[in-house]
Amino acid sequence: MTAMTLNARRRRVHDKLAALPGVRSVRRPVAPDSDEQFDLFYVRSGPESDHPLVIIPGGPGVASVQLYKGFRRRAATKGLDVIMMEHRGVGMSRHDDSGADLPPEAITVDQVVDDVAAVLDDAGVTTAIPYGTSYGTYIAAGLGVRHPGRVHAMVLDSPVLSASDIEAVRTAVRDVLLHGSDADTADLAPKVRQLVEDGVMTPAAGQAATAIYEFGGAELLDRQLDLLLSGRTLLWRAIDQIGKLTMRKAPYRNEVDLVGRIAFRELDYVGEPDGLPLDPSEVLQDMAQQIAGPTPAFEAEPYDLVAEMPRFAWPTVVISGGRDLTTPPAVAERVAELIPGSVLVRLPTAAHSALDTRERAALEIAKAVTQGETAELPSRGDELDKLPGSTAVRLLVSAIAAAAAIESVVPTSLPGLRQTAPESTPTS
Repeated sequence: MTAMTLNARRRRVHDKLAALPGVRSVRRPVAPDSDEQFDLFYVRSGPESDHPLVIIPGGPGVASVQLYKGFRRRAATKGLDVIMMEHRGVGMSRHDDSGADLPPEAITVDQVVDDVAAVLDDAGVTTAIPYGTSYGTYIAAGLGVRHPGRVHAMVLDSPVLSASDIEAVRTAVRDVLLHGSDADTADLAPKVRQLVEDGVMTPAAGQAATAIYEFGGAELLDRQLDLLLSGRTLLWRAIDQIGKLTMRKAPYRNEVDLVGRIAFRELDYVGEPDGLPLDPSEVLQDMAQQIAGPTPAFEAEPYDLVAEMPRFAWPTVVISGGRDLTTPPAVAERVAELIPGSVLVRLPTAAHSALDTRERAALEIAKAVTQGETAELPSRGDELDKLPGSTAVRLLVSAIAAAAAIESVVPTSLPGLRQTAPESTPTS
């Protein structure tokens, strides 16, 4: 298939998305010192208000216009005014006027933050409520740093605080899975330690265990560990393949190849492997090379949020999933401590990103913020946690549980069934 065919196909999808209701574009500089510009796209849905929600997905690399169509429809039924920007270098905002990919110098956090402000200008919005999830929280906070006058209130869902977050992630993963610091993982931790000692629980397998725990809880993970201890690895290898599929470039949905440089050069997602068990850094390093090629060296963070957040003078809600080992509760707690008057909403059984895994809870929180009812949200944590999770996550957990039940009764000596330790595993 030729590049021309691919470009033509992409153009058809682009034109179809551009014709959706509420989709607009604004001209933006390709780079700070360049006269060249490109079209940055955004979409607005729901009844217009004075202070719309600006939903900023995770990543970097996650698109907005196509991927969150269903979310925006459901938000509109709750009366929410939502703006979503297509991140520069991703989806509809990927190319310059000639159709070429944006160059590396176009991809920085500062420019993304300024894009948000430009979108608000184009939409005629003076102040908004940025709702960021994961990486999106860094962009939301960046708006507070560079354009504080544009912020009416803020929601930081599963927040990123600094390049040193990788240390908090290591600590959380090892405390929960290796040492059993939580009551619900105390019984499975010895199994993890045994698998580490046997060389089966590699860093990659540990990443799969982390994902299973986040989405399915300790009970589901415990059953998977029993499979590994008995030499049954078929399901673990299947999870590995699912992970590889989810990390592939999907146009207009997930395109990390151009924007991954932000994650590595400015936010140091990978860190330096420490050589100890269950090190996510080692897996992230391998994943980064597979997705984005040679990993750019970390240079410096664009903002010192530890110093900047105490200056935030607007109502802020911080959301933390109790099972989140991607941006663990310790980071959310620190963010809540730094921002004066902020409230921390704990969802005890939630994984990373309420926006993506607990949409109903996320919408309830967003609605409360738009109505100025943030003070009561912490007391609603258990209530919000009981709302059904996102359909895709529930189906995935059910499928893993069903597959585990089947594999547990399949003889390991079936012809052609080769039981080996997984070579690599998906991230959460």
